[in-house]
Amino acid sequence: MKHLILGITFLFVITSYGQNWYKNFEEAQKESTTSNKTLILVFSGSDWCAPCIKLDKDIWQSSEFINYAAEHYILYKADFPRRKGNQLSEEIVVENKNLAEKYNTKGYFPLVLVLNKKGEILGETGYQKVTPKAYISTLNSFKD
Repeated sequence: MKHLILGITFLFVITSYGQNWYKNFEEAQKESTTSNKTLILVFSGSDWCAPCIKLDKDIWQSSEFINYAAEHYILYKADFPRRKGNQLSEEIVVENKNLAEKYNTKGYFPLVLVLNKKGEILGETGYQKVTPKAYISTLNSFKD
């Protein structure tokens, strides 16, 4: 019985603190329009870019950001991993490359973009050594 309760608690914690990073950019755009939430597009090198890894750990995984994002943001991560074990499906690789050609022509990592419903860039930032609250404030300062 203890194991069952522990297992249920573990699943609850995982689902409570999980973020909804969309797997398809078009779906993320549609949801942003439908829900009237800000779209955050993140260009990341999840397994090689030290500032990307710090941004993930310090901001994206923080409970403060997770809770705020659930109510206010639609999230899409255009990831560009290099390690063989972290490779993405060909479909996602193509989608992320197309997004980079449109939104990240200089190849900056990490690059965090705030987009409006038309897909236009309202503002951009990268890794900042700040609190999640301060980072959220920066993202919100770009909203139209």
